[in-house]
Amino acid sequence: MTPFKSSAVLFAAATMTAAIEIIAAPAPQTPKAQTPPPGQAAQQTGQGPAFRAGIELVSLNVTVTDGTLHYLTDLQSDDFSVFEDGVKQDVTFFNRTHLPIALSLLVDTSASMESKLPTAQEAAIGFARRLRPQDLAEVVDFDSRVVVLQNFTNNAADLEQAIRKTSAGGSTSLYNAVYIALKDLKKVVAKNVDEIRREAIVLLSDGEDTSSLLPFEEVLDLAKRSETAIYSIGLRSNEGPSTSTKGFKEAEFVLRQLSQETGGRAFFPNLLADLANVYGQIGDELSSQYTVGYTSRNPRRDGIWRRLVVRVNRPNAVARTKQGYFAPTSH
Repeated sequence: MTPFKSSAVLFAAATMTAAIEIIAAPAPQTPKAQTPPPGQAAQQTGQGPAFRAGIELVSLNVTVTDGTLHYLTDLQSDDFSVFEDGVKQDVTFFNRTHLPIALSLLVDTSASMESKLPTAQEAAIGFARRLRPQDLAEVVDFDSRVVVLQNFTNNAADLEQAIRKTSAGGSTSLYNAVYIALKDLKKVVAKNVDEIRREAIVLLSDGEDTSSLLPFEEVLDLAKRSETAIYSIGLRSNEGPSTSTKGFKEAEFVLRQLSQETGGRAFFPNLLADLANVYGQIGDELSSQYTVGYTSRNPRRDGIWRRLVVRVNRPNAVARTKQGYFAPTSH
């Protein structure tokens, strides 16, 4: 394995959470926001939604496509209807400009990736080069262990250098890697509206988790509580044995669920040569999203899961966002 691999793998499941958080990089801070007029849907061009004192805004990143899966980017706030547990909400914030992005690039470097890794590296580097100066990204590789090769930066050369450091070997700690990325992104999450960034994880793997101490259910719960969209890329195995097929089916289920619950998307290219195009599709989607915000009509602070549905007043349009969120608590 590469000398850059750290010893972050934990010796017991009970200490996993505490130790794993040490890896996360510090996040930049930005100034506080101003408050908008109450009761008015803010349509801003360069800023995020503003909070009123004591009011919690539910912010959704929404992707809208037509019947041919082309992105619709000309919608207005009154084209959107948001439903929480079946109750229509009042949209109080709307943004269709390109908000900055904070994302984590996760690359599977387990032994089974050895022949695929050079192509995967080039595709990930091409994606990193598309990032804008206001975007931030980190690079995380995972096999038996998980390591952040590059903390959050907007320097494409540093990201490329980190991606090229990856080497294949070991087993697959996919759940651990997603957990670390979610914790890292949480440090970038806005404390006020001027700090708002869209958050995303772009996860590349070719098989099921084989060595994480964290269970999938815990990682999925953390993902559902986050503001992070997970984009999964599952590389199909060319080996052929039934055990390999079974393992990939399990991995496919995991990747699909992570993406569906968080409003992302799962990709399963048939050819390794399609990988660059998949990364390109993810980049296109991230640059075509809307941010829609509302204050829930449900005042209860009970910590209960609330199901979300977004509809668009446009023929054949389909809106995709995270499937729900946990209500705040009084603690």
